[in-house]
Amino acid sequence: MLYILLFILFILLFIFGMTIIRFGLFNLSGNKLKGWLTKLTSTPLKGMVTGTFVTALLQSSSAVMVITIGLISAKIMTFPQSIGIILGTNIGTTFKTELITFNLDKVLVPLAIIGALLTFFKPIKIRSIGMVTFGIASVFTAMKGFELLAQPLTALPFINNFILSINDNILLSILTGAIITAVIQSSTAMTGITMGFLTAGLLHLDAGIAIVFGANIGTCITALIASIGGGKESRLAAFAHVWLNVAGVLIFTPFIPYLSENAHILADEKMIQLAHISVIFNVVSSIMVLPFATKFGEMILKIHGGKTNI
Repeated sequence: MLYILLFILFILLFIFGMTIIRFGLFNLSGNKLKGWLTKLTSTPLKGMVTGTFVTALLQSSSAVMVITIGLISAKIMTFPQSIGIILGTNIGTTFKTELITFNLDKVLVPLAIIGALLTFFKPIKIRSIGMVTFGIASVFTAMKGFELLAQPLTALPFINNFILSINDNILLSILTGAIITAVIQSSTAMTGITMGFLTAGLLHLDAGIAIVFGANIGTCITALIASIGGGKESRLAAFAHVWLNVAGVLIFTPFIPYLSENAHILADEKMIQLAHISVIFNVVSSIMVLPFATKFGEMILKIHGGKTNI
């Protein structure tokens, strides 16, 4: 029971770290992000590049989707403009997946101390830098916790049986990633947990890949919640986000064994292999849709109704 409570605390620490990193970066960039989102979306390509950059900066695809839906609700942006951004958020979110693979164990304590001290300064920029620094320390501390707790947790019979079952079942792994991500509201946290079990040698790489794919579906719940009461076009943007991720997972799922078998080409460590495969999945999924962005928007309109001009 103690290990489960500690594991939950590390999940909360991870989410807390990602949240204050996002707040710090948002404070540093001010309202420029909203300006970029509204001005640089005249074509799907521009929207994708803008969405990628802003998501990488904010370290949260969900945050960018919530901002986008908010702009649509306020009639500042239209659903067609959001398509490129939606494609870009999936690419931009891979930056944080790569970030958490770095080894910062030796500097975690100094980072946390420096970050905490900077948050007491009055200038907003210095405070924001402190938030980012402290957030990074929190995220990497949580990652270390996931890794250390993986072995003790699997000593518990029901968790051990569950890990064994998803190791042999790709669809169950995808479902696990989707459900847990929807609950904890963070695909990066889900990826971090998966990396911890991979590093401990308890989870097979193909199951880890499937969980990360499922996390891409689970993260859509935030956009769906944000679109409630936001009007027709807001709901269309949320549905487009869901369709993009579900379609990507359906296309890539048959290739999971191939990706797992050839992951050694990408890197030596399994957690880095997983991060690189996540990048490949998100980049390829978005680029595949980009040439058909207009048709993709028309499909969303046809399925979910509406007469918005694309």
